Amino acid sequence: MSEKRVDKSKEERHPIRSFLSFFLMLAVVLLVVLFAAYRDGTGFDILRRYLHYGRAEQAGGETVYHYDSASKNRFALLGESLAVLSDASLSLYNRAGEEVWSTPVTMTAPALVSGGGRAVAYDVGGTSLYVIDQSGLLLELTASEEEPYISATLSQDGELAVTAQKKGYKGSVKVYDRALGPDPYFEFKSSQRFVLDGYIFGDHLAAVTLGQENGVFVSNIVLYKMPETEPAADYSISGGLVAAVGELEGRLATVSDTALTFANAGGEITGAYSYSGSYLREYDLGGTGFAALLLNRYRSGSVGQLVTVDKNGEVLGSLDVREEVLSISASGRYLAVLYADRLAVYNPDLQPYATLQGTGDAREALMRPDGSALLLSSGSASLFLP
Repeated sequence: MSEKRVDKSKEERHPIRSFLSFFLMLAVVLLVVLFAAYRDGTGFDILRRYLHYGRAEQAGGETVYHYDSASKNRFALLGESLAVLSDASLSLYNRAGEEVWSTPVTMTAPALVSGGGRAVAYDVGGTSLYVIDQSGLLLELTASEEEPYISATLSQDGELAVTAQKKGYKGSVKVYDRALGPDPYFEFKSSQRFVLDGYIFGDHLAAVTLGQENGVFVSNIVLYKMPETEPAADYSISGGLVAAVGELEGRLATVSDTALTFANAGGEITGAYSYSGSYLREYDLGGTGFAALLLNRYRSGSVGQLVTVDKNGEVLGSLDVREEVLSISASGRYLAVLYADRLAVYNPDLQPYATLQGTGDAREALMRPDGSALLLSSGSASLFLP
């Protein structure tokens, strides 16, 4: 009777062969990702989304947040948490969609602004103000009825500037450092011009003031090197009223109704983009290395242009728009544009990156820096993974 031998060497080689196959496949994937990253910087985001969410693409939207439906809802992203402000409550939801903090509020004109990993909620013309991060409440302020809040901003470092009416003055801006103590460490009080807004730009406060020249309203940016009380520099935004002030790659950025203007801490205008007679409809300064503008050709209607601009005021990309746009949102290397029937994600040069057809009743989109986006409807938010 013959004895049948088993070649164990072949069996032993199978695990090694499987490991080598897996290693080669992984190497190919990494090479593709590195090539994409080298080409446009988005490859690392693809890998990050895959490792974080366990899948690289999702054609639809997975509902991740539920909140009370309200017509005045305002939204802000804090990492993977979502802050929701209405006229009756301020709530914070974690990545799992769980409400981790909430407080009742009474606001007539709720506003919610984010920056530096924080969000500030306040009542425009009211007396309530809250600063939160992913853990919950950091600071609560209450103004007097005689000195209501006008606006509030957060710098890229999370420092707070609060603009309010001031008895005996034409307005003031109080500055709170990142520690957010109950008392401001700097205050600008204006006796000559009305104060509309303020922003902390490095070690400077940029105060947006409004005056008149030859019977025409002119916005003036006054820069204070804190804690000095005398102005370090100032410059005018000719022919336009400033709607927002922020920062883009170390430049102070002001959005007016006629132009996007960039300046340095010395008050020198370093770049500008004129709307050339078009009407500003939407804007976002949250992109990495770019600002986004939605301009209309006419005061009403949906005929216009989507434009991205760098810190020098140079156009990176432009796109003719002939359909309704519900919202735009810039973050990282991406711009989300929510149309009536779809969500389009673009690169800074407005080349298409991803599209989601059929967005249901979504009314707003919030872009995340990793290339994912939140679609916000009246009572829930869904996640889109390109």
